[in-house]
Amino acid sequence: MKQFINAKDTLVTEALDGVVRASGGALVRLDGYPHIKVVMRSDWDRAKVALVSGGGSGHEPSHAGFVGQGMLTAAVCGDVFASPSVDAVLAGILAVTGKAGCLLIVKNYTGDRLNFGLAAERARAFGLKVAMVIVDDDVALPDLPQARGVAGTLFVHKIAGALAEGGADLEVVADAAQKAIDGAISIGMSLDTCTVPGSPKEDRIDIGKAELGLGIHGEAGIEQVDFEGARAAMAMVVDRLKPHLGSGAHVALLNNLGGATPLEMSVLTEELARSAIADRIKWLIGPAELMTSLDMQGFSISLLPVDEAQVAALAAPVAPWAWPGLAELGEVVTRPLPDGLTPIQPMASAHPGHRALIERCCALMIAAETDLNALDAKSGDGDTGSTLAGAARALNGALDRLPLADPTQLYRAIGTELSQTMGGSSGVLLAIFFTAAGDASASGKDWIGSLQAGLARVSQVGGAAPGDRTMIDALAPALDALASGPAAAAKAARDGADATSRITRARAGRATYIASEKLEGHNDPGAEAVARLFEGLAAER
Repeated sequence: MKQFINAKDTLVTEALDGVVRASGGALVRLDGYPHIKVVMRSDWDRAKVALVSGGGSGHEPSHAGFVGQGMLTAAVCGDVFASPSVDAVLAGILAVTGKAGCLLIVKNYTGDRLNFGLAAERARAFGLKVAMVIVDDDVALPDLPQARGVAGTLFVHKIAGALAEGGADLEVVADAAQKAIDGAISIGMSLDTCTVPGSPKEDRIDIGKAELGLGIHGEAGIEQVDFEGARAAMAMVVDRLKPHLGSGAHVALLNNLGGATPLEMSVLTEELARSAIADRIKWLIGPAELMTSLDMQGFSISLLPVDEAQVAALAAPVAPWAWPGLAELGEVVTRPLPDGLTPIQPMASAHPGHRALIERCCALMIAAETDLNALDAKSGDGDTGSTLAGAARALNGALDRLPLADPTQLYRAIGTELSQTMGGSSGVLLAIFFTAAGDASASGKDWIGSLQAGLARVSQVGGAAPGDRTMIDALAPALDALASGPAAAAKAARDGADATSRITRARAGRATYIASEKLEGHNDPGAEAVARLFEGLAAER
């Protein structure tokens, strides 16, 4: 898999330098590359308790992204998924620890425990006060003697960081950190493994499956489960968390493991808010990339039962850019549409012939969804079929409230329906088409003349004409031939659509951004949709 890196050996050092450069002077690093990779606050004066955390890289923005006022004092970074050395951890401790002491926040992995633990012993030999806490929030593997430390570590960073920033002593900060560790629980799910730079990607998750309870280093989970969408995925994760819930109100941390899109994470947020434990969750952190696993297409949920002091610590302002803040998990609040956007509904009326025609048109667009998407992927963003099929489904659902017996009002009602339910420029243009057809019908034009008037208005507003490689290349000749019957209109539409495959320079629509060689030999998807529509209608005769 191609990645934006230069070399595996310099990946982490170059990335950390990028983090420091982008911090606006808030961060610095210790000299000692490549073996000592420590990012620390530039404004640290050692008067307060220092917080040092870290571990293997590949979990960005953890850990360097959480260095700053109110959270970590320093992050000690290893290579990808590899614990930093004892010397690197010791360098971080010595660089930031004063009389107030230092708290090491360590995830429960053998390499981290050993290296941070030995560094703590060596630091104590220098006379420094050093405490260490071990985060073990993962509940995925109940039979594991020592649970892994995963995204719940962020609760500890934030709560301990708020207390340290406020001037609390080392014992108070360490006790608060341990209390957070005792309450935190986490579990994750992914649809794919991660891509470790310089290594072949492991392909262990079967098609149609998701892995539940996998680790942040790509370790296998407890089982592969059938993937049936976001709702079912969230339900499975919640089911594993429920037995471990504490009492009272909880904070949820919704973590993107690296490869899920913001759109997917928002859907998961909604499913969490509807889940079986929603009444126990009062606050939310995220959704955001917090403790990732490179590019893993998954998510994790961490929960923490909280008291007032912990909520205050989690809500305290911080400098690190990667912390998304604490928000109450609220209701979806709606407000009425402004005047002018709530349409006056026409009087519904029945007309079996018009209803059957609309139903047939909708069925044809729904049946063509996959083919049109595939065609659009060659010259656009691959959604023409879905856009038209979605509009068709919505129009089908609106049939009972349409004025089917009144052609003038029917055109206008279809235009209104499409303007509300069909996205993109296609929805706007078709809404204009039918609205203008309704106006023409009201002026006395017959149905063919009304449709031609609608097309003229679309051309005027959209700026496209025959030969520009749009749906007009099929629709204009089809309407011109319609007086000769459905078969003639279908042939004209097909000839017009096929001609677009020879137009290598689009002058309207999204295809204008596509290179000529990418367009040649492929029909415009809008024109193809028109051709299929007329061919399907002609076949009924």
